[in-house]
Amino acid sequence: MSSSAGSRVVVTGATGNVGTSVVRLLSEDPAVKSVRGLARRTPAWSPEKTEWSAVDLSADSANLAERFEGADAVIHLAWAFQPTHDPAVTWRTNVLGSIRVFEAVAAARVPVLVHASSVGTYSPGPKDRPVDESWPTHGWPDAAYCREKAYLERTLDVFERDHPEVRVVRMRPAFLFKWQSASEQRRIFGGRFLPGPLARPDLLPFLPDVPGLRVQALHTDDAAEAYRLALHTDTARGAFNLAADPPLDAGVLGELLGSRPVRLPRTAARSAIAAAWGLRLLPASPHLFDAVLRLPLMDCGRAHNELGWQPRRTATEVLQEFLDGLQKGGGMETEPMRGRKVG
Repeated sequence: MSSSAGSRVVVTGATGNVGTSVVRLLSEDPAVKSVRGLARRTPAWSPEKTEWSAVDLSADSANLAERFEGADAVIHLAWAFQPTHDPAVTWRTNVLGSIRVFEAVAAARVPVLVHASSVGTYSPGPKDRPVDESWPTHGWPDAAYCREKAYLERTLDVFERDHPEVRVVRMRPAFLFKWQSASEQRRIFGGRFLPGPLARPDLLPFLPDVPGLRVQALHTDDAAEAYRLALHTDTARGAFNLAADPPLDAGVLGELLGSRPVRLPRTAARSAIAAAWGLRLLPASPHLFDAVLRLPLMDCGRAHNELGWQPRRTATEVLQEFLDGLQKGGGMETEPMRGRKVG
């Protein structure tokens, strides 16, 4: 992406966890002339060089091509995690809305598209060794999140074939956390009324050790830096894994929290989650839990070598910051990220 006169970047989903980090970094980047943030509700938060537009990607009237006119790049981050009990609703926003974005990029002749894919797009894989970006991306079909992310990978395969003039980058980050996202993620996955202070280590005398529960994490700001680098790396195309070390499992978490890991069978853990989800006490579905147990660990060598990207924080540092945010009601001045301390 040429930066000789300053680049104009449009960011969808600009008020969420990733969007706020991406917008902030771009607003501080001297090579970026302007940032247009698209979100369903415009925020009070107003970084330098940034303007806002209220857009609902699930609506036919979104008129995205007009919003993208004159842009040098579009970073597509918009995503709805709920309602998990009605996947047709999330499909309209996440899949059909994303297709509208891709079509508008082509119609407006935007030369660069950076799409937020995910580790969730990967087919089940190993937990004892990392896999690179060539690992199959068919997702876990029973989980709406993975199914939607994998479907969009196939959509982009066709888009790249039909529009070779567009440089397409697919970011596949691990689970993303920061202090400011704590309240939002508590509401999305734990429920609106789950007390944040329950994250205190002294309230966890033991930690459930579920077979297969070994995942990767990354600070949202570190992921945002990879997005920024991808804009300015003209040779960057295709998929990039993003994660920090070490992988998180019961042993690492137990050491971090000072809690003793206790083995809990998968069936017992899933049954408890399924019961809470069925009673609408827990937003996170048992289908997503099934997917998490099967996600592979990712090798991030391509991002290191081709983008010059390195995470600044370890996965344990990320988790410590996030737990502090849970306890203190961490948030920001955007509707999705509003902070609230419960309990």
